[in-house]
Amino acid sequence: MTVDAQLLLEVHRLSKRFPGVQALSEVDLTLHRGEVLAVIGENGAGKSTLVKILAGVQRPDEGSIALNGRAVHVDSCRAAMNLGIVLIHQELNLSDNLSVAANIFLGREPRRMGLIDTKRIYAEARRYLEMVGLDVSPDTIVNTLSIGRRQMVEIAKALSIDARILIMDEPTSSLSSRETEALFRLMEDLQSKGVSIIYISHRLAEVHQLADRVTVLRDGKNVCDLVGNQITHEKMVECMVGRNVSQFYARKRHDVGDVLLEAKNLVTPSWPQHALSFQVRCGEIVSLAGLVGAGRSELLRVLFGVDKALSGELRLADQSRTLGCPADAIDCQMALIPEDRKLHGLILEMSIRTNISLAGIYRDQRLAGFLNRKKEYEDAVQMMERLSIRTPSVDQSVRLLSGGNQQKVVIGKWLALQPRIMLMDEPTRGIDVGAREEVYRLMEQLARDGMGILFASSEMEEVLGMSDRTLVMHEGRIMGQLRGEELSEEAVMRLATGNAPAA
Repeated sequence: MTVDAQLLLEVHRLSKRFPGVQALSEVDLTLHRGEVLAVIGENGAGKSTLVKILAGVQRPDEGSIALNGRAVHVDSCRAAMNLGIVLIHQELNLSDNLSVAANIFLGREPRRMGLIDTKRIYAEARRYLEMVGLDVSPDTIVNTLSIGRRQMVEIAKALSIDARILIMDEPTSSLSSRETEALFRLMEDLQSKGVSIIYISHRLAEVHQLADRVTVLRDGKNVCDLVGNQITHEKMVECMVGRNVSQFYARKRHDVGDVLLEAKNLVTPSWPQHALSFQVRCGEIVSLAGLVGAGRSELLRVLFGVDKALSGELRLADQSRTLGCPADAIDCQMALIPEDRKLHGLILEMSIRTNISLAGIYRDQRLAGFLNRKKEYEDAVQMMERLSIRTPSVDQSVRLLSGGNQQKVVIGKWLALQPRIMLMDEPTRGIDVGAREEVYRLMEQLARDGMGILFASSEMEEVLGMSDRTLVMHEGRIMGQLRGEELSEEAVMRLATGNAPAA
């Protein structure tokens, strides 16, 4: 895409400090008309703070913002929208109890004779839904939609504001491949109409495909700008982490032990027509691959007792078990890292120390029901050191941590209980390349120590790089398993789309 020479946005020496953290330090940024500018960096690099300031969510301590060469003060979300700057949040900002149409025009409802013009809202909402390729009725209640579809509603909402600058914060993190392709086509169309896009993503392949220019942040500061042939995976990673990450998946094959987890003809509520049978052994890392909606998350929820199996047998360490709730699974030394850490893995308002102690709160109670504060503190400090959680104190609110550090808190909460089986649903969703590497190394170490790991992932490189064995699912069925030389992208996709493996 040819970028207009007109300089649209100029950010100069922007700084922002939070208690104990310098989030931004004299950051500069420029954006031209019709340009896709990718802003990348590790979690905690300052990306989200930067775009929240541009969108009026937060105010800078120092620095200036100019639009079309004129200084502007973006002191509220309303002010940003009036300037044509719209942020599509990574964490969805929708009202679940309202319809799709009501969400798209929330706070900006067109009126007729003083009353909300519902007919017009539904007609215009339908047009924006068609633009993003989302085939749902405008009167659909948002809480009935999948996370991916809610993300598309968020994008439709942004388009309805007629933005000049569209800021996308991890827009594809919850989208299927088909929805992602539709989004990319939409971005290309918006560019052709002169809309500028600031694109934040940890998926560097997307950045390489979409970006006209890349700005790299590290520790709240500018590191470099990349253009044209400079935008390579290797160069982006090197700028982000300050070193050349030559071997991202540090797997060292080792012998596996006895069967830890075995499912025999297990039937989940989501796919009652299919029975699932598989095993996970000591020291083995098994991945669940498949397209969005294949039933991977639903299977993990049943294994952890969140949902009850309709039938079948679950054996743990060669003993038949009935898991009626997560507490039963915890008693069986199982742990679950959920897909949505903020909704199901953490209590954001609480401290790191409190979050890490939650899973073991009954185990660590004193006599008479009082919490063992000393044990709670010791566990938190131990997990902070073991997982390199970057924060000034164990009493820091989890809400203030980067995505990668939040994920480490979720993992630390379970490691404090010393589980034998770790279930992980999208373990690196929404975290940067450096934090991913740390999670992969931790998974490898846990497996070498004898833990059995079963993880679901939509990242093909992750499945290929981290698996001893891969179970491929399609519409609630396990279509086949792959290991060693059998495990390839083509083989996974063949099974994931419902085709039998080649002879």
